[in-house]
Amino acid sequence: MPSLLIKGGRVLSPEDNLDGERDVQIESGVIRAIGPNLPAGVDETLDARGWVVAPGLVDMHVHLREPGGEASETLATGLAAAVTGGFTSVATMPNTRPVIDRPEMVAAQIAKARQLGLARVFPVAAVTLGSDGESLTDFEALTAAGAVAFSDDGRPVKTVGLLSQALKRSRELGAPLSDHCEDPSLSAGGVINEGPVAEKLGVRGIPNASEDVCVARDLVIAEATGGHLHVAHLSTARALDMVRQAKRRGVRVTCEIAPHHFTLTDEAVLAHGTNAKMNPPLRSAADVEAIRAGITDGTVDAIATDHAPHAAELKAKPLDAGAPFGITGLETALGLALTELVHTGLISLWHMISLLSANPARILNLPHGRLQIGGAADLTLFDPNIEWTYRAAESRSKSHNSPFDGRIFRGAVTATIVAGKIVYRRR
Repeated sequence: MPSLLIKGGRVLSPEDNLDGERDVQIESGVIRAIGPNLPAGVDETLDARGWVVAPGLVDMHVHLREPGGEASETLATGLAAAVTGGFTSVATMPNTRPVIDRPEMVAAQIAKARQLGLARVFPVAAVTLGSDGESLTDFEALTAAGAVAFSDDGRPVKTVGLLSQALKRSRELGAPLSDHCEDPSLSAGGVINEGPVAEKLGVRGIPNASEDVCVARDLVIAEATGGHLHVAHLSTARALDMVRQAKRRGVRVTCEIAPHHFTLTDEAVLAHGTNAKMNPPLRSAADVEAIRAGITDGTVDAIATDHAPHAAELKAKPLDAGAPFGITGLETALGLALTELVHTGLISLWHMISLLSANPARILNLPHGRLQIGGAADLTLFDPNIEWTYRAAESRSKSHNSPFDGRIFRGAVTATIVAGKIVYRRR
């Protein structure tokens, strides 16, 4: 494997208390040295002046559709999109067809990703067999095969009893349980956020209460069991505040926010139709402001894309008659975080890298999200000031269902390095 020297970038790694102009020397897939004016003596030099050199970004919530949904995405196309967006590691959700609920499926996904040589894959396994909410999967065997967390993503854990058992079992294994918080009895039939936009379009809305009551339920059980609850794609002001209060009480809870939930309101549905339809839905302006406040004050632990590609013919179905929930997000997340959070002064670059790299790695107990000598050479390099326009049609994802098509961003990935290999370079 060629050796590499990254010269003159702003090396920024919160976990390692690094922030300053330095060089990074990489050899045999690991970081060998970090410091000023390192000697060349390498196979390749990458000039990073004017760029930030950060730990590789870690996305703890992606849908890569394989197996069963290859018309919308494959591991190859999804991981290509990941490295284009600066992600060196992704945690894949289990709601494939069939559901990833067996150890051999976890191992197969890891093996195929390794062969592709793009981003690293860390599977999230199902909580229940088939994600049908009836009986728990074999957590021990799934963890041994490489699963890093458990989720019935797309569905909440069905009953309080199962949730309690699952949190206890995952606690013993040191793995988080990530829950999609939604009460189906409140949200069934809903397609977008309940409110004026839904009324204007004449469609059924999904109330905030659907998320709120499920988060409340989960927090009670997490507090009782001591298990690690991770609230996936949190979207409402009340749910966020409940997490905030639970953290103050010492409950072991973390949460993630998707970029679209700190960027867009449900008004976006009027402009983008089904490409702004996701679950949980885009909420009100008040919810967006609350989410941003939660990011600023540290309540929010991670930014995760919830990358959910769908083939064009699926998204072409009517909003209230078959169009699936979800948007792509791997290639726009960093641009949105820089444009909406950093350049507006809401958070620092240091905080942003924690949200996109160090914190998700810590939540998933991964040895990534930092730059340390002897550690894996997974790095994301980006120019925080370059302006560019996202074109969905040019995406490396197999699907182009994004409400950000044509959006101008400030800040872009310039290179992505996994295990010492440059797997993406901006042209």
